[in-house]
Amino acid sequence: MAKIFILGGYGLTGRSLARHLLERSNTEIILAGRNLDKASSYADQLNTEFAGQRVSAALVDAADQQSLQLALHKVDLLLVAAPTAQYANTVIHAALESGTDYLDVQLDSQKLTVLSSHAPEFERTGRCFITEAGFHPGMPAAMIRYAAAQMDQLETACTAGYLNMGPDMPYSEAFDELMRVFLNYQAQVFMNGQWTKTGVQGFVARKVDFGGKIGVRKCYSMFLEELRALPEMYPTLKDVGFFMSESHWFLDGVIFPIVYMGLKMGRGKWLHPLGKLLWWGMKTLPKPPYDVLLYVEATGEKNGSPVIVKASISHPDGYELTAIPVVACILQYLDGSARRPGLWMMGHLVEPKRLFSDMEKMGVKVTNVPGSIG
Repeated sequence: MAKIFILGGYGLTGRSLARHLLERSNTEIILAGRNLDKASSYADQLNTEFAGQRVSAALVDAADQQSLQLALHKVDLLLVAAPTAQYANTVIHAALESGTDYLDVQLDSQKLTVLSSHAPEFERTGRCFITEAGFHPGMPAAMIRYAAAQMDQLETACTAGYLNMGPDMPYSEAFDELMRVFLNYQAQVFMNGQWTKTGVQGFVARKVDFGGKIGVRKCYSMFLEELRALPEMYPTLKDVGFFMSESHWFLDGVIFPIVYMGLKMGRGKWLHPLGKLLWWGMKTLPKPPYDVLLYVEATGEKNGSPVIVKASISHPDGYELTAIPVVACILQYLDGSARRPGLWMMGHLVEPKRLFSDMEKMGVKVTNVPGSIG
């Protein structure tokens, strides 16, 4: 029986990860973090719901490599679901020293730099390290690969996200992590065979028709590292990018600029209050429909004729839509099909068709969308 250690296992994403893993596998789960009472309470709750007493709790601090390393003894996979990217070096070394595989649910450029510097060691020691897992990052590259598998050659691929959880959206420390993303915001897209400029200078806006009640929305480019390798993976690809939908005029035109300028002026000192401001705006201002959705539209050729593939995944809860793709990835890891030595991005590693199928079984709506991108 595999043993999975969830750092941040009692947080909003961690709780969902643990529950789906217990439902879909026979793994043993360790819920870990700095609050042993919360970890133990949720472990007890899960053990009453799922047979086998498969859940336990552990007290660890991501900043303390020795304690984390000891806690990882005989653990197969360290699943990082806590906003601990600032301690990436410590966590990565603890996993390496304990001989544990690794998967994170974080969007952070510094974490990627640290992981990349250790990539040869991961491969040499036979360790599997998976990063950029979840909704975004994670799913955009997987969705593009899903579309590409239905063509002989891929020419354009655009992914777009709609995020509107409404007034019930809970606050979590993940908003502080989101602030670090904004601090180093990149807006690049690949257009006409080349990347636009780095930083906000590479910004591109376009209209996306999500279909259904969401309809046509103006969307803004956001660079995801998982997209960088796609033009090399698909040499015929001329255009690829990820775009986030507009939400509300005051949120987009006032709060977002305040957050961005505040982060730049304060050099990251005001992460928490600015994160709280953004959370308030996101849960208070946007109007229905309330949903979290990722849409892909790709064009290319099949059997010498033009072809277009459109698909979407959605769930009303963004934390669920982050956790479910990760669990679907872990199912492939557990059977060995996605356990390969080295450093991998989730969207590059998984088999997309099976990923979609497993996500659908866990409550994600997977559909073809009658929309268009212009």
